[in-house]
Amino acid sequence: MNPLRAFTARGVGFLCAGPAVIGAGLVIGERDLVGLGVLVLLLPVLSLLTVAGGPRSVAHSRALQPARVAAGSDARVLVRVANSAALAPIGGLLAEDTLPYTLGEQPRFTIGYLRPRGVRDLTYRVRTHVRGRYAVGPLLLSFTDPLGCVCLRREVGTPTSLLVTPPVVPLADAPLPGGAAEGGDSTARTMSAGGQDDPIPRAYRHGDDLRRVHWRSTARHGELMVRREEHQWSDRSVVLLDGRARAHAGTGAEASLETAVSAAASIALHLSGRGQEVRLLTDENEIAAPRGSGLLDALAMARPSDGTGLHGAAELLAAAPVTGRGRLVAVLGAVGAADIEALGRARAGRGHDCTAVLCRTAAWPSPDAARAAAETLSAAGWLVAEVGSARDLADAWARLGRRPIRRGGVR
Repeated sequence: MNPLRAFTARGVGFLCAGPAVIGAGLVIGERDLVGLGVLVLLLPVLSLLTVAGGPRSVAHSRALQPARVAAGSDARVLVRVANSAALAPIGGLLAEDTLPYTLGEQPRFTIGYLRPRGVRDLTYRVRTHVRGRYAVGPLLLSFTDPLGCVCLRREVGTPTSLLVTPPVVPLADAPLPGGAAEGGDSTARTMSAGGQDDPIPRAYRHGDDLRRVHWRSTARHGELMVRREEHQWSDRSVVLLDGRARAHAGTGAEASLETAVSAAASIALHLSGRGQEVRLLTDENEIAAPRGSGLLDALAMARPSDGTGLHGAAELLAAAPVTGRGRLVAVLGAVGAADIEALGRARAGRGHDCTAVLCRTAAWPSPDAARAAAETLSAAGWLVAEVGSARDLADAWARLGRRPIRRGGVR
């Protein structure tokens, strides 16, 4: 590292003026002028010595509260700067935290004087409307002397990770048309070959619960009979996220891909909150994520794919089981005729609700193309909801439950 970079313009000026004054004094024989030149030369050197130990004496820590936030929410950054030296103070200290531009301007703090063993707490807030993982830090410290001859800059510490998850829209709990008619919120139901008057009893086995004894059959057969075991199955749903880069348009928080990710997250969490097992697919593969926060964390890092069509996604959909009151939901960007045909094959033969959420701001060649795609999907049996942004999802989802059925589609 070039040591001259530690000197400011004033310091460099003193370093240049000092030898010139010394030389002039020697030429004209003025000792006082020579002494003045020596003083001018030594000032920046002495200033450097006063701040040279500062970078080695500074310790710092950083914390995020919380370290995981939803897009559009604030996170608080806490930075502690301490002087670890027992005797030497630090003066002229300036701190600046390093942030990506999406989190806002980099905050600057003038700490100034920091006594031995002294501590200074700094805090600020960050916010972004775009999901992802962001690095907060490292901390950039500047040490200056009182004369302004020297400025030492050092990066200290390592970045801290801030995870920004997609925003989630609460959805209505109303059933969609064509769904199962069972009431209640039970997540599993019985599957019986017989009705309530025909329990299909079997002979009692050691260990059977006596509360399952069927006394009418016991009296008829002359031996202890119990009702057969009830088999349970859970509700399983599948959510497809069309993440193709070519199917989406826009940048930042208003990009159609961000709308699609937010819609997929909202729907998946809504179905999961009703006790369903939800599988989350993309146009390329399956996102392996648990319920709740794990699903949001996985979607926070979802990146656009290079896929050209939805044939692979349609195969994944066709192979994905949807049971009970589960639903098949496809959150789509701009789709063409081949994509719609593939989705129609995935829909064929399913008696469950199949819903397509179309992003109006996607890379459609024209507004007519979006309307034509919605009509074609509806004719193929899909319930179609069109959204311009994630804020439209709640109303569009609620309207699906009020649409009457017409043959395979919705009116």
